[in-house]
Amino acid sequence: MHHFLLSKGSIFLGLLLGLIFSSLSFAEGKKIVSTDNSVCPVILLKNSEYFPAMTAAIDEAKSEIIMSFFLVKAGAHKSSYPDRVLAHLVRAAKRGVKVVLILENSGGRDEKLDAQNRKTKQLLQDKGVEVYFDSPRKTTHTKIIVVDQKLVLLGSHNLTQAALKYNNEISILINQPELAREARAFILKIAKEDK
Repeated sequence: MHHFLLSKGSIFLGLLLGLIFSSLSFAEGKKIVSTDNSVCPVILLKNSEYFPAMTAAIDEAKSEIIMSFFLVKAGAHKSSYPDRVLAHLVRAAKRGVKVVLILENSGGRDEKLDAQNRKTKQLLQDKGVEVYFDSPRKTTHTKIIVVDQKLVLLGSHNLTQAALKYNNEISILINQPELAREARAFILKIAKEDK
């Protein structure tokens, strides 16, 4: 049974990578129509499906990963899901990919959140990842990643052990450059608030 689950996960990841990084058409349930009537590939990522899709997108990034999260709960232990994500980001930065992360700063309204996000920044800032905080005057509740101005991962998943392993969460992965560029601009505007 356990071997079947590993095989099923490997098959899912292989199919997912093929869907993301090829020009193959999607099945009817995996298409949405954009405002210009073109087909926009989209994948629904339920619960634990998000982690392999996200890490695959990070590992395949060629030039840039821009992301914004309300909470990244890293620093527990190297095998935790958030710490594994950070390891993927650091590897991407080391191979020359520009990696930018924007985190929530509550301005002291949520001291535990602020402390955790500061800890995450410390874990990443000396390893080639640019980390910024939003303005403490406005809550940034985003959970979004933009890869190579082409892919967007967007949904309910924070980068916490609970969200990536235990919770009921749902996100989507969209391969749509115009949307990706718009989302990227939105995230970078938030980063400019960290001044």
